[in-house]
Amino acid sequence: MTAGEGRNVVRLSKHPNIRDTVKRALRSAIISGEMQPGRVYSAPSLAEQFGVSSTPIREAMLGLTREGLVIALPNRGFQVTEVSEEDLREVTELRLFLEPPAVEKATPLIPESAFPAIRAQADLIVESAERGDLVEYLSADGDFHLAILRWAGNARLSDQVQTLRSQTRLFGLSTLLERGQLGDSAREHYAIMDAIEARDALRARELVHGHIGHVLGDWSGAAEPRAGDRSA
Repeated sequence: MTAGEGRNVVRLSKHPNIRDTVKRALRSAIISGEMQPGRVYSAPSLAEQFGVSSTPIREAMLGLTREGLVIALPNRGFQVTEVSEEDLREVTELRLFLEPPAVEKATPLIPESAFPAIRAQADLIVESAERGDLVEYLSADGDFHLAILRWAGNARLSDQVQTLRSQTRLFGLSTLLERGQLGDSAREHYAIMDAIEARDALRARELVHGHIGHVLGDWSGAAEPRAGDRSA
């Protein structure tokens, strides 16, 4: 399966930030499993699917090689790197160390004026889940979490979390979608936002901890979700 085959193909409008937009879309396609590990993708074929020229595709993919998401193969294209269950466990463990306490710190600092925009991202996550659009789902999910983390006041932490998220392969999202359970995961963001708006920092921390833990459970397929795991 190639990126976008059998699913919604993301066609990108041409604007000054096209390279960043392309990189973001490709990253999401890799993380969601739309682009499969071991497969070789050429810049021209990806350019045709995304509706852009080959140049921003090559530049974006070279950027993703520095993140460890793909390997450049001279005269062939780019190959998505494999991620083992151990890799997933280590990345998830690091996220659990970083994100929940950062959300706890950010909760009393986020101004009310920022609430509508963050909640709009939660809406987009749910809407994307209902449409079965995994690329948009992951994009909105990243925007939601990073929008909260920014208020923790540590730019390096936000950058590190973004890198860790990129290193996670959430192939189980497709299975979750097929089971009709992706909406449950999506709606957890509403509970997180409810806790933040109530200024309940400890509750927000607990909810984020449980949400990230699903990467090793129902998202990755590494383990069956335990009763009571979901906080939302």
